[in-house]
Amino acid sequence: MARRPRKPEWTALLRSWDAQQESFNPDRERRFAAMLDVLSVALPKRFAALDLGSGPGSLSVRLLRRFPGAQVVAVDNDPVTLRIGQEALGNFRGRLAWVEAKLGERGWADGLPRRKFEAAVSTSALHWLTEPSLRRLYRDLGQKLRRGGVFLDGDYLPWGAGSPGVARLANKIWRRRFPGNQSTHEWREWTRWWANAEKLPALRAEFAERARRNAVHPKHDNVSLDVHRDALERAGFRDVTVVWEDFGNRVLFARR
Repeated sequence: MARRPRKPEWTALLRSWDAQQESFNPDRERRFAAMLDVLSVALPKRFAALDLGSGPGSLSVRLLRRFPGAQVVAVDNDPVTLRIGQEALGNFRGRLAWVEAKLGERGWADGLPRRKFEAAVSTSALHWLTEPSLRRLYRDLGQKLRRGGVFLDGDYLPWGAGSPGVARLANKIWRRRFPGNQSTHEWREWTRWWANAEKLPALRAEFAERARRNAVHPKHDNVSLDVHRDALERAGFRDVTVVWEDFGNRVLFARR
């Protein structure tokens, strides 16, 4: 019988996920910090938040450590990253719950607790959604947040078609910062992490389920910042604005 991994081994797997993510987003921790700073002044000490596209809980655990009075529901559709988060973080002394749901699909919010939330956060996840799915997500999210609740999305949010010159400028700066093919580097680190995780016997069932539900990320075009703004405003959000950015790497804020 295969030996069941101990919690430190799951924790090491979570750390390797973080390292893989930071390899192509060196400002990741700064972006996290900016998001948490906003929550610290926008919300009371006790609040409940949704982590949309949580993966193994990288943002969730940082939020819970920063705010002792907070609770988080982590939502994702990938059984592999959910299992890693559940094993590495557990329920974080009763403050963290995990929900499987495919963001933006019809009924994605049906499995969430029947309550209103004070906040919703997301990082490096919503850029995988198509525009129709993103708009449905924001419409449903508008029903899950309390009036006055906040939404924060830390992600790559490119300029729209109305700003081609700025987009070209940002792309040149990005290439200067990351000589060579950054996209190739990003995918190489990404695929290496997944290949190593797939070798673990403890995750065999989760990888089989991942393949069955086709939880792998599809090819896509990043939805522009303008579309995010329009979708949020149509869903009943206000004060939709960027509160932190480094060219296309941004934190988008909105209030319900």
